[in-house]
Amino acid sequence: MALTVIAPLLVPSRMSETDTGAADAGPFAEQQRLFKLLSQDTRHLIIQELLGHPAHLMSLAELEYMTGKSQAAIKDQLETLIDAGLLGRYTYEPSEGKRDLPSQFYGFTERGVEVLHDYKYLRGLPVARALYENTRKTEKIERHESAPRPELPDAVADALEFDEPDLDAVDSGTSP
Repeated sequence: MALTVIAPLLVPSRMSETDTGAADAGPFAEQQRLFKLLSQDTRHLIIQELLGHPAHLMSLAELEYMTGKSQAAIKDQLETLIDAGLLGRYTYEPSEGKRDLPSQFYGFTERGVEVLHDYKYLRGLPVARALYENTRKTEKIERHESAPRPELPDAVADALEFDEPDLDAVDSGTSP
């Protein structure tokens, strides 16, 4: 997978918790900011759930259910991730105005998957998927999960693909 060098992150004023004073001028300032951005509890949960979702695009209701956090907390952290360029807001216009289907979704941007690749998050895709698939969901969340949604940009979709293991090919009678 070919990835480009990440441009320096412009830290939004909302993210004062990541300001480290003099350390911001050092050679590892970008890594420190990104580490703090990715390691905050709610943001980390959002990223993990997006990695596990089959379409890698989730509605606010899905994120609320899967993270166990309030919509207000999720919205605040989504804005931080969007401001940092890691996530984008995607709209599926045919569902706008329909009460039973979401039209707004959140998913990774090209910059987002580059950062996740650099910080080794993409290695966890199979585990995140297994956790997501094995979580019991309410009828409403299943409806949201199966709702039509927009396509991710090709570079993002390609970066988030992984091959499911072929369990039929595994010979359970032999040990390695």
